[in-house]
Amino acid sequence: MEWQSDILGPGFESCAFEAAGEDGVRRKATLVRFTPPDASGVGSAGPRRAVLFLHGWSDYFFNVELARFWDAHGFEFFALDMHNHGRSLQPGTHGGYVADLGNYDAEIVTAVGMIAESGGAGPVQLALMGHSTGGLVAALWASRNPGAVSQLVLNSPWLEMHGSALVRRAAWTMVEPIARLRPEAVLRLPERGFYWRSISSSAEGEWTLDPAYRPPLAFPVRAAWLSAILAGQAKVARGLRIGVPILVLLSAASENGMVWSEEMRRADAVLDVNTIAARAVSLGRSVTVERIDGALHDVFLSRTDVRADAYSRLARWIRGYAA
Repeated sequence: MEWQSDILGPGFESCAFEAAGEDGVRRKATLVRFTPPDASGVGSAGPRRAVLFLHGWSDYFFNVELARFWDAHGFEFFALDMHNHGRSLQPGTHGGYVADLGNYDAEIVTAVGMIAESGGAGPVQLALMGHSTGGLVAALWASRNPGAVSQLVLNSPWLEMHGSALVRRAAWTMVEPIARLRPEAVLRLPERGFYWRSISSSAEGEWTLDPAYRPPLAFPVRAAWLSAILAGQAKVARGLRIGVPILVLLSAASENGMVWSEEMRRADAVLDVNTIAARAVSLGRSVTVERIDGALHDVFLSRTDVRADAYSRLARWIRGYAA
């Protein structure tokens, strides 16, 4: 492993690597770690604890505050920029594209191994955290790899389409034939940059985003990518039977209009949170759902008082399930 200084500055390092999937294709991914000079050392007398964060679609890891939170609670913090995203983008490739969510498995497994090796001898208790599409990926991976993680934390996971499973099935009927014949075909869907507008310091938000890594209108939606999402959501609907404690954090409200509204600064402008909350019980046997007033699609990018509430709820859950 060759760790380099990361774009986030002091305290952060990154390591690019390649992992070959079951299809034999080698894909680049990048593992980021938080190595603060004033590490808290909380829990150092017990077993190693670490958390691995998976970002959403058309996204990358940049939330320094989130890393510091986990460190303060005794967890080594790592984040994975998955292939075709963020630090792992390659010239000539389609940003955000994946034809099968299982194609992320190899890089997640490699990252988990790197986390284990980075701390020396002894096992590590790993929490897996995912946001939006990364939340869907995290849940599916945890289901396929029982015993690999000790806790699962999902931040507005994209577990279901808007409205109901009927919408997903209708979308599958239209998309699947295109995905099979022309997997990389771009689907002409309405482009909305409202969520980006709510978080970017270049617009209504407070977060500095690299436009090359997090474009205002997201990457083009391709047929096989959407088909992969729908297939993953269908697996969730059938039940994943994840055996570890699961926390799902969601906004209390959605605002999915086609024109900008000030309510989008206080709601999830991407997902149908009521549908996601209902679908969450399909994840496993121990699921906690926290609904947070005023939260954005990424609850930890909401305004200061709202994310303080979110962090408080996450800390309470950690005390109960990861102490």
